[in-house]
Amino acid sequence: MPRASSRVPDRELLAAALEGLQLQRQRIDEQIRQVRELLGVRRGRPPAVKAVAKAPAAAPAKRRTLSAEARKRISLAQKRRWAEYRKKLAGGS
Repeated sequence: MPRASSRVPDRELLAAALEGLQLQRQRIDEQIRQVRELLGVRRGRPPAVKAVAKAPAAAPAKRRTLSAEARKRISLAQKRRWAEYRKKLAGGS
């Protein structure tokens, strides 16, 4: 197995490596700057769009109302479900 040379690489190679690393550093610094700008942007409402006509808002859907009889049936059914649930808890513990 050949031994690793203890010789220092030539200066041109080192200069080229240094130049490449400096370019990478510039790109990374630029990306950091962009991210910092984004972090500085106020969050919340998006900026208002000017000169764009908004479509007329649709009328909100009407809420359906329950009759007194229907509310009573729902109430009794829910009370039955809770009674069964409590019975299971008391018997299962």
